[in-house]
Amino acid sequence: MPARDLALLTEVIAEAGLIAMRFFGANPKVWDKGGEHGPVTEADLAVNAYLKDKLRAARPDYGWLSEETPDDAERLTKERLFIVDPIDGTRAYIAGETNFAISVAVAEAGEVVAGAVLLPAKNRLYTGVKGGLAYRDGVAIRASQRAHLAGAHVLATKANMAPDYWPGGVPDLQRSFRTSLAYRLCLAAEGRYDGMLTFRPTWEWDIAAGALICACAGARVSDRFGESLRFNSPTAQTAGVVSTAPGIHTDLMQRLGR
Repeated sequence: MPARDLALLTEVIAEAGLIAMRFFGANPKVWDKGGEHGPVTEADLAVNAYLKDKLRAARPDYGWLSEETPDDAERLTKERLFIVDPIDGTRAYIAGETNFAISVAVAEAGEVVAGAVLLPAKNRLYTGVKGGLAYRDGVAIRASQRAHLAGAHVLATKANMAPDYWPGGVPDLQRSFRTSLAYRLCLAAEGRYDGMLTFRPTWEWDIAAGALICACAGARVSDRFGESLRFNSPTAQTAGVVSTAPGIHTDLMQRLGR
C-alpha cells in the first residue's frame, strides 16, 4: 500500500505544481490569516482544493490534514490520512522567490509511510516510501555521513542558536537558511547540508513528507527532545524537528541537554 500511495502522490503533485506556477509571479491575491499564521494566497487555496479533490476521491477512507483546510477531529479516528501543505514557504512565493514547496504525505498509525515534496519553480521532486530509498528526480540520494558536530553545516534560523536552547553549550555550527521547512529537510536528505533543525512547535504538514524522505536517505530524525516523530496528533504539531547525519545526532542532543 505505501508504494501505491506514493505513486498516487507523485501523480497528483505534478498537476498541483502546474497550478501553483500559474499564479507565480502574477500578483496573486493575498490574505492575512491573523495571529502567527501568516499570509495565504489564492494559489495556496487553489492547490489545496485540487489536492483534496483528487486525493480523497482516490482514497475516500483516508483522513485529511492540511494547512488550508479547517481541522476536523474525525481525522483522529482514521488509520491512514493525507498530510498536506499546498504551498510551504508562502512568503517566498509571494516575493517571487523559487524556494517554495508543495508537500504531500500519507501517515499510517502515526507514522509517515509515503511522501513527496515538489519545488515547482525549480522543477525538482523528492520522494520517499517507508522501507525504501529517498530520491530526487528519480535518482537515489543519501544524507550526510559527517561524524563530528564541530563545523557541521546546518539549516536553521538564527533564533535556534540562542544559548537558552543549548545547556551543553552552543555548538560550533555553520548556519544557512531556506524559507520552506519541507525544502530544508530535503536539502538535508540529499546531503547538501549536514542537517536541519527547528525547535519551535512545528506543524505536521510542514514536515511530514520531508521527515520521511530524510529517514529514507539515512539521516537520523527526531523531535528536539530526541524522541521519534509521531503524526496525526490532536494538536497537529511536533516538538520541533531535528534531522542530521547519524554521526552527529547524539552529540547534538547532548548539547541540547538530552
